[in-house]
Amino acid sequence: MNIRQTRQEDLAEVMAMYDYARRFMQEHGNGNQWINGYPSEELISNEIKASHSFVCENEQGELVGTFCYIEGIDPTYLKIYEGEWLNDEPYAVIHRMASNGKQKGISSACLEWAFAHCDNIRIDTHRDNIVMQNLLKKHGFKRCGIIYIANGTERIAFHKIVNPTNKES
Repeated sequence: MNIRQTRQEDLAEVMAMYDYARRFMQEHGNGNQWINGYPSEELISNEIKASHSFVCENEQGELVGTFCYIEGIDPTYLKIYEGEWLNDEPYAVIHRMASNGKQKGISSACLEWAFAHCDNIRIDTHRDNIVMQNLLKKHGFKRCGIIYIANGTERIAFHKIVNPTNKES
């Protein structure tokens, strides 16, 4: 699996992955997370320009997954309710993981890539997104509390420190 920055010419395939992901979420009891055309083509295009959008290529060079990865402060993570973050150290965030459904393990590959780039990762998901919650727990993320995204809806916030023993010394 090769992970690289998304290029503008990848945009149509990336948007098709988000279409597939919306259908997948609806079929798995999460019909309220990515609604009203979210994420928009404009949002993803802007993330590509900002070098925050990444794609996963399989061994044949086909695009099979996508995600947003940003190092730095996420404004929606400034306030957390019903809990607290594991630390206040610099962190990276992962948003909008999706695949085209043709290959297993894409989300795990995205997370492992992020762990190799930053040892302090935050992520959030919808209360109804049980598939993602289970994936995050499987990869060692801890549920930290509730955050509210820009449109006012709540998300469950997760955090993982990749090498916690190294952080204490």
